[in-house]
Amino acid sequence: MSGLIPQRFVEDLLDRIDLAELIGSRITLKKAGSNYKARCPFHDEKTPSFNVRPDKGFYHCFGCGAHGDAISFVREFDGLGFTDAVEELAKRAGLEVPYDQSARQEIQQTRTLTDALDFANQLYRNALQSSQGQFARDYLRQRGLDAAVIERYQIGYAPGTGTALFDAASPELQGPLLETGTVSNRFDRPRDLFRHRIMFPIRNSRGKTIAFGGRTLGDDKAKYINSPESDVFHKSREIYGLFEAKQAVRQLDRLLVVEGYMDVIALAQHGIPYAVATLGTATNQDSLGALLRQARHLVFCFDGDTAGYRAADRAMDNALELLADGLHLQFLMLPDGEDPDTLVRKEGQEAFQQRIDSATPLSRYLFDRQQAGLDLAVPEHRGELRARVEPLLNKMPKSTLRDAMWHEMLRLCGGRRDWQGPGRASRGAGDFKSGRYGDRRPRVQEERIDVRLSKDSALCLALVEAPELAADTLELCRSDRQLHQARGFADWILEHRLASQKQLISRLALDDSARNRFFRLFDGIEHIPSRDRTLELAREMLHPNQEAARKQRLAALLTQKRSLADLSDEERQELKKLAQQTQE
Repeated sequence: MSGLIPQRFVEDLLDRIDLAELIGSRITLKKAGSNYKARCPFHDEKTPSFNVRPDKGFYHCFGCGAHGDAISFVREFDGLGFTDAVEELAKRAGLEVPYDQSARQEIQQTRTLTDALDFANQLYRNALQSSQGQFARDYLRQRGLDAAVIERYQIGYAPGTGTALFDAASPELQGPLLETGTVSNRFDRPRDLFRHRIMFPIRNSRGKTIAFGGRTLGDDKAKYINSPESDVFHKSREIYGLFEAKQAVRQLDRLLVVEGYMDVIALAQHGIPYAVATLGTATNQDSLGALLRQARHLVFCFDGDTAGYRAADRAMDNALELLADGLHLQFLMLPDGEDPDTLVRKEGQEAFQQRIDSATPLSRYLFDRQQAGLDLAVPEHRGELRARVEPLLNKMPKSTLRDAMWHEMLRLCGGRRDWQGPGRASRGAGDFKSGRYGDRRPRVQEERIDVRLSKDSALCLALVEAPELAADTLELCRSDRQLHQARGFADWILEHRLASQKQLISRLALDDSARNRFFRLFDGIEHIPSRDRTLELAREMLHPNQEAARKQRLAALLTQKRSLADLSDEERQELKKLAQQTQE
């Protein structure tokens, strides 16, 4: 979407914003000559190292390196996307963002859906306080929730009549309610999805309702149900309680990741406001990415039963590919039979906080789990431990943490002490004694890492390698609304007529507005695939039929003949052409 906002408007908007006034409305600034200083809002510090230069239009922290303009500050401080940040600043400056017609329609559609869901949320909240909500209020009181936390998380009640929401909605909202699945049309007449349930609204970074979770108060087979996916709700990317946590803790330095709505709310009521929950049965890489964009320190909290350990193992497995130096992941396994909701009520905030502070680091959790049931005094068991651990460590990107964990694996397994790292080629001792390499260490070859990228990230990487793919990318983005980053990047490339990689890199390096606009484009990608693999992934998305046919013919030529000498001149030319297409 960001590519659909004209760059001229963005530049004009930044010129109109008083940066000191904007930042001063959120943190305390002190005058320092013509500039301002403050304690940085993006990291914990006692001595002010955050500097604001209104005349230059940027801020910079000498402590953590945070740097940017008004848009960057609003994005980081308020947790907004580029478009929302521009909207926020435009409202402040009394301007209207000049979207093109297609973007305006898309934004209006999104607002219509969230307006309908906000209407549903208000109806549920009102129903909780009405006479028909008495049973629900009694249930919440029994669970120990007070009025303040019910208000903070906007908990409500869905009446059991089956059509209360649809009947109360205006004709303009009935369609969007059907579109989001909050009302179902699978029956002879529209019927509310949530009936006789405690309602937990799921809100986005701006506090707009995008979906619901509902807990039954009856004997329904499904204890909890969630809204189906829609244009405004993508289950794997959303984090329950994140909006509320950011409202309570401006500077989120860590997040406690729990499993349920009630766990989040009970912890908040007992003085632990930074708990959130992923939506689904397991913490997947999409939700992990969303969490790591908010905090570099995550503590996963699971019940201490078999299911809890399985969930923790899945979270660890998914986290390994995302781990990099500077990230800190821990695991807090609760006593069997307890969950955060029950335990924090039983032992109180201070004791539960101590559990969080002493949670097990991921490295120790991994080795503890993998050596369970093994006797490392037995050589066969040491071999079994290595067989279990080595594939897990191979998933990790190159980092100091991975090297340390490999050394720990070798220590436990009684391996060699002159190890140089995973996937590195070893040399014979004679190679060094002979002076073959002189005083230099031998060059090492890293293992190939199979990188898993989202479609959005893969297309953006391909555009960096081959900007000429921008038109085809934009065409694909029109049919896939989830490709927001690729759409904006492709649109920008076409707008500035960047026909080569050299032109693109030069523009990104020398144009401050372009650099600020795209500086987070590849956040979260720890390993970049090779150029050939990047373009191959892009071709598969942009021209799936052509790419499949090309691969099939290339494979046929390679398997049909044993050497180039076996190929006819015509076939050699065809093979050369197909191979060149792989590298283009």
